[in-house]
Amino acid sequence: MTTPLLEVRHLRVEFPTRRGTLLALDDISFDIAPGEILGVVGESGAGKSLTGASIIGLLDPPGRIAGGEILLEGRRIDNLPYEQMRRIRGRQIGAIFQDPLTSLNPLYTVGRQLVETITTHLGLSESQARKRAIELLQETGIPAAAQRIDQYPHQFSGGMRQRVVIALALAASPKLIVADEPTTALDVSIQAQIISLLKRVCKEQGAAVMLVTHDMGVIAETCDRVAVMYAGRIAEIGPVAEVIHRPAHPYTAGLMGSIPAMDEDRERLLQIDGAMPRLNAIPPGCAYNPRCPKVFARCRVERPELERVERTAAACWLHAVQKVEELE
Repeated sequence: MTTPLLEVRHLRVEFPTRRGTLLALDDISFDIAPGEILGVVGESGAGKSLTGASIIGLLDPPGRIAGGEILLEGRRIDNLPYEQMRRIRGRQIGAIFQDPLTSLNPLYTVGRQLVETITTHLGLSESQARKRAIELLQETGIPAAAQRIDQYPHQFSGGMRQRVVIALALAASPKLIVADEPTTALDVSIQAQIISLLKRVCKEQGAAVMLVTHDMGVIAETCDRVAVMYAGRIAEIGPVAEVIHRPAHPYTAGLMGSIPAMDEDRERLLQIDGAMPRLNAIPPGCAYNPRCPKVFARCRVERPELERVERTAAACWLHAVQKVEELE
């Protein structure tokens, strides 16, 4: 068993407000091995991006980590001072965000931004950093990189800008990459290229990738394992093929049923009734119980923990019932 590169243990994130403290992430635990891509999926408001922001140390105030720990190569990083965390960010942890326009400074050429990042983290000379910047742009699929390095972000298309952002994230050869919806703003053909690029980087550099998305197609194409989040908790986690084809949690089954299948002739897609609960109105017991088609009494009063279900783990009382029936 490979030693995990990233370990998240019982992570808890809170937002203090005038009306009380809102619990945004509740007891999140997972790990990622070197060279592995872990997908994190769920509806808007599930806590996916918040988990990524907690790992890279960019939680927006008043949000705060109120419990648990985050370890990178066995070293705890969630309690580090700002300056120490800033040095780790970029050098050991790379970040790719959803909108490349917000990740790039419109006043500087892409070359200047890349060179600055490389000299800051790797201590190379200006000429060495420029050479590496051109290589990175070539690696990420930008044609005529030697000429385009001196252009500004607005001179690049959306797909090309996202490639520049990926080049920035890879500039210091980080061991962990947190990619927050990196393909959402792109058309399907560019999405496929970006996915292929992420997979290649993971394979060649042995980097661990946490891929945050709401697109199960991207998850199926890219990831080794997937964590399904609901209302600030992990509902199910396991190998991608297992979770997609044999979902152990009713919420995962609902997500899978809402995706059109090319090999099935269905007149209607399944839908999950209702909406994700607000942070100040999370129901007792299992947070999914008001929307769950398989809900029973225990679900409304007692919160399930993640339990092993064959090759995956799911937080659902259905499996406790099945185990009891098997024993009888």
